[in-house]
Amino acid sequence: MNKHVDFSRLERDWGIVVLAQDYLPIEYKRSYQVALDAQPTLAVGPGSSGVPALFTTYVDPEVIRVLQAPNEGADILGERKEGDWTTQTAMFLVVENTGEVSSYGDKNNVGMSDANATFPQRQSYLFQTIIEYGDLEQERMAKAKLNWVSEKQMSSALTLSKFQDYTYHNGVLGLQNYGLLNDPALSAPLSPATKAAGGVTWITGAGVINATANEVYADIQALFNKLVAQTMGRVKKNDDLTLAMSPGSDVALTSTNSFGVNVMDLLTKNFPKLKVKTSPRYATGAGNVVQLIADRFDGQDTGFCSFNEKSRDHAIVRELSAWKQKKTAGSWGAVIRYPAAVAQLLGV
Repeated sequence: MNKHVDFSRLERDWGIVVLAQDYLPIEYKRSYQVALDAQPTLAVGPGSSGVPALFTTYVDPEVIRVLQAPNEGADILGERKEGDWTTQTAMFLVVENTGEVSSYGDKNNVGMSDANATFPQRQSYLFQTIIEYGDLEQERMAKAKLNWVSEKQMSSALTLSKFQDYTYHNGVLGLQNYGLLNDPALSAPLSPATKAAGGVTWITGAGVINATANEVYADIQALFNKLVAQTMGRVKKNDDLTLAMSPGSDVALTSTNSFGVNVMDLLTKNFPKLKVKTSPRYATGAGNVVQLIADRFDGQDTGFCSFNEKSRDHAIVRELSAWKQKKTAGSWGAVIRYPAAVAQLLGV
């Protein structure tokens, strides 16, 4: 449009009325440099509701794992393989040297030395788990950048190891398969001194330290005294010792006495080779358990956690539009060869 057009002539000669110019500053009216066309329609379809949320959503590529209780049985007692998955019974050779003396006499035939051999046994327990995944299932998960088959393989390994750890602590009911916490050859547990006197346990139900540093240390001293008595003094305070307990009970070791010395300070000073290890399975329905274990007795390991099969992957079975695979493992539980080298406390 020519900027010198006379708007009065447009109205008079052509019937075009430009009302918008009445609202412009006078200098714009005179220069006619602003287009005064009517506002066109912006869209033919329905009005926009904004960008779909999908396009403004960020997916973090890092997979967040749900936390589970750690497996600690093998770390506390050690672990070894015995036999294989075909083995049903494990037999251990135990020899006891016996003898008696008598007063000497040239013709006296009294007095005898001998050996006694026993063959304690353990029974294995085989257990299994199965993973399944469909063709469509894994392809849909791939759209979310998830290797779904790998995730299920990881789940199967974790499931087997979790149950393996359970047997290391509790064995398998109905079999000669026992754990760290329930081997029938273990001596009866002590009660905390504070609890026996009608006092408190180490930790309250709310997780608050409920015993003094001196009380906690006295209970551990009682465990060591029992260990010395059970082994006829073979266990010494400078030996390699393991103090096993629940993570909650472990908190009580930070309790400090009136001299600013906590329980761990006292343990480190008096038992230089003592190791403190924790397992959530020491928090039992009957109360928290604490065990003091001499790692070796008479030159041999006190015991070990044992398996006959860690993880056996069976054949992958193809179905019409899916796959299946079975995984198998086996456990002997915890084989404690020297029960006298373990002392325990119940109810802390």
